[in-house]
Amino acid sequence: MRESFFRYVAQTSPSPLAIRIDRADGVFLYSGGKRYLDLVSGVSVSNVGHSRPEVVEAVREQAGNYFHLMVYGEMIQAPQVMHAELLASILPPSLNCIYYVNSGSEAIETALKLAKRLTGRTEMAGFANAYHGCTHGALSMMGDELRKGPFRPLLSDVLRLRFNCFDDLSLITDRTACVLVEPVQGEAGVVVPVPGFLQSLRDRCDAAGALLIFDEVQTGFGRTGKMFAFEKYSVVPDILVLAKALGGGLPLGGVVSSKERLDAFTVDPVLGHITTFGGHPLCCAAALASLRLLIKEDWVAEAERKGARIEEELGRHPAVKEIRRSGLLIAVDLGSEDRASAILGHLIEEGAVSDYFLFNPTSFRIAPPLCISDDEVSLAIDIVRKALDRLKV
Repeated sequence: MRESFFRYVAQTSPSPLAIRIDRADGVFLYSGGKRYLDLVSGVSVSNVGHSRPEVVEAVREQAGNYFHLMVYGEMIQAPQVMHAELLASILPPSLNCIYYVNSGSEAIETALKLAKRLTGRTEMAGFANAYHGCTHGALSMMGDELRKGPFRPLLSDVLRLRFNCFDDLSLITDRTACVLVEPVQGEAGVVVPVPGFLQSLRDRCDAAGALLIFDEVQTGFGRTGKMFAFEKYSVVPDILVLAKALGGGLPLGGVVSSKERLDAFTVDPVLGHITTFGGHPLCCAAALASLRLLIKEDWVAEAERKGARIEEELGRHPAVKEIRRSGLLIAVDLGSEDRASAILGHLIEEGAVSDYFLFNPTSFRIAPPLCISDDEVSLAIDIVRKALDRLKV
């Protein structure tokens, strides 16, 4: 299996983890006789945990009814409608309609098109060290030239701003169609907004007539201790981009805005945006079951407390230089790229899977499923401590 993996499956790095997973349950991954604590959650996908019975049963039941029927938007499909209605019920009134797509990158592309369509403008603003995906439009908005350069030319008329820099907000003008921002920067190594920054951004967008787009692909559905990160800062975007945990473990993305705004895709031209598999009934069934769990359980409310405990316990270790955190999205900074790289191997040997940050090479990630229990938090702290002890400080 390993040989075929490397021969027939395209790779994205010279050294993938290449651990063959036999099954996953709750916060654990199983490979042969070895158990690994999942500290990645598929990069904030598996917020409700792995193989959650409610999600498995919802997918199984829907599979017995129908799979794909027709391109998105043509048929009334109960999983889509029920999920959209429940999602709208927990969002502000201005975010009352969702356009389903397949992934975060596709959702970003859709949101950018919508902003151009609504404003008639061309300039789009993004932030340094932001990550929005790897398709051409999403890559154009990403704040890292090393990853963008080999694929140029990309979209033109993109304005680059600095996160938490109030002075840069004056660059947003009546030419700007939209500003795309992560309310908490994920791949930058969990950079939280300084007090007042997101509100000032909201005010500047209002003054310039630009649409404010929040990319909550990684922060959405409880990861930061609120169902959505924008709730922590009392700033409501014009357009909300979702994916990852949206699908409860299956591939699903979405663009949320007002019904009036999203109706722009229905005219001038008709089919202004279209997708074949967006809102797939199996994915929406999983999304509905997952959202019901997040509303029912106390996992979201407990994410901040559990994250604070991890921060407090690990922050005392001499190898740790800094911990940046929002809920259970945690960056442990070791002050060295070599140490941050080495810790990932040590963690695997100690029985946990972690990951690095694309734009913060001195840190490693702790982002377990939100269903992690207090005992499992203790286990995570113990495993990470043992891995840290193996570093040369």
